[in-house]
Amino acid sequence: MARLLSVNVGLPRDIEWKGRTVHTGIWKDPVRGRCRVGRLNLDGDGQGDLAGHGGEQRAVFVYQIESHRYWQEQLKRTDFVYGQFGENFTIEGLPDDAVCIGDRYQIGSALFEVTQPRVTCYRVGIRMNEPRMPALLTSSGRPGFYFRVLREGEVGAGDDIVRVGEAKERMTVAEINALLYSPNHARDRLERALRIEALSPGWHSSFEALLQSQTTAAGSGNAGLAPAAAAHPVAPGFWPLTVTAINQESADVLSLTMQSPDGQPLRTALPGQYVVLRLQPTAGGPPLFRSYSLSGSSSTERYRTSVKVEPNGAAGTYLREHVRVGDALDVSSPRGSFILQSGRRPVVLLSAGIGATPVLAMLHALAAARSTRQVLWLHAARDRQHHPFAAEVRGLMLALTHGCSYVCYSRPGSRDKMGEDFDATGHLSRSVFDEIGVPRDSDVYLCGPTRFMADMKEALATLGVAPERIHVEIFNGSESMTPGVVGAAVRAPHPPEYDADTGPLVSFARSGIAAHWKASSYESILELAEACDVPVRWSCRTGVCHSCESGLVSGAVVYGPEPLDKPADGNLLVCCSQPIRDVVVDL
Repeated sequence: MARLLSVNVGLPRDIEWKGRTVHTGIWKDPVRGRCRVGRLNLDGDGQGDLAGHGGEQRAVFVYQIESHRYWQEQLKRTDFVYGQFGENFTIEGLPDDAVCIGDRYQIGSALFEVTQPRVTCYRVGIRMNEPRMPALLTSSGRPGFYFRVLREGEVGAGDDIVRVGEAKERMTVAEINALLYSPNHARDRLERALRIEALSPGWHSSFEALLQSQTTAAGSGNAGLAPAAAAHPVAPGFWPLTVTAINQESADVLSLTMQSPDGQPLRTALPGQYVVLRLQPTAGGPPLFRSYSLSGSSSTERYRTSVKVEPNGAAGTYLREHVRVGDALDVSSPRGSFILQSGRRPVVLLSAGIGATPVLAMLHALAAARSTRQVLWLHAARDRQHHPFAAEVRGLMLALTHGCSYVCYSRPGSRDKMGEDFDATGHLSRSVFDEIGVPRDSDVYLCGPTRFMADMKEALATLGVAPERIHVEIFNGSESMTPGVVGAAVRAPHPPEYDADTGPLVSFARSGIAAHWKASSYESILELAEACDVPVRWSCRTGVCHSCESGLVSGAVVYGPEPLDKPADGNLLVCCSQPIRDVVVDL
């Protein structure tokens, strides 16, 4: 019979790691005597990152002494203790290839149900002093598993573990783990997994995404793991397009219309996507890479991108001063996950300044479809002189049955007419939302300066709009995800402190930063991005979780370590990739 060998708890603590402070509960120590089990936790236990650990579905982490022994042999270690892997229960028996999701066990006076395999992150690597540990645990088929607590009670070392129920659909922890993380996502097995009622919602959603994407084709990636930012991958590379029109949209915004020189059809952009331009301001000098939203209607004949010319902006100034109709520009395929979603809910297109560009493409799509959805166009500008696309928006709104436009000028000029050029003086705010009647169930698409977006997200939250319905586009990068890292100063992206003049050039297109790759200084493109304070997303840092999956705009990489499942063609995992020639990354 299986037996509970040790009950281990620990509260989160701050540790130093790679010059950063990490708040983590990975350190667990054995409990003397009996311990009360609550619905969400053991007494005296806690998690530092509740987004990834703990909660009802992951109340208790279980690991086997047999796996302890396996890893002691594999790693040539003799220093393991109970709680070594951050487990709450160190047990004897119940191997991952025998325990099934949905099995129920009584331990002491408490009742438990198996919900999911363990999701490993970099912190187990810190605890084990072995950075590869997240990948090793997952690939070995020995991840361990989580319990949810069905009946609270008390447990203690020495208690028997008695199976008192089992799931109707029998799939083991090891099978479920491999189905998500390994390349084989067989449809029949995904369908079986989705019939397991006890499977945690997060894993259920991942398997649904895999099933819907039909990711059995080579190169299609892992839709169950890829973040939204890595959706809609496209082939890397740049293509020469001819500038066929240049239009001044406002005092500081110009639009470039581009077409294929040979008349070949262009890849259709989804409303809200952007392209990357490769510019060569000086002959023989380094290229500039800039991401610009497509601002026109969806077309296979032409792309229109609109650019704000900043006072000291190298790319915008170059486009304004040197690019003319008939010139060729190197342009990537359209990319990005900030796209208009289908549905019937009201749509709020919320922008300020040049942030109008991606939501303008969405407005074009809604108008072309003669959408009957309620559509609110809310825009903030300084004055009429700095208000791009004003006439274009008014024309598009006429095609919408339930369209409404509201424009605020912060500093209207003496000739700007309220009721004609703009609707109110000041800024968009919660009170404006109330006055207009922004529906709480809207899909909101938000783009603009950083401060504007922070204010708008706060106003929308107080209005009661659900966070998952607020879609955000950030021009100069993405929102970072660095789980457990606390107190880190937020710095604007910058070149690294020391940059070699040799080696592949790594360009972070959205951040406008480029640096040479030096293998002796960095183990991955992620580490180079961190040295430049480029916003990044990561969790495992070993090619398992795909949190870091990003677009590969151009170039090629190799992996070390090899990821368990490759990203989609056109994407890369920055946490374990190294460039083999110049690369441009969508960060």
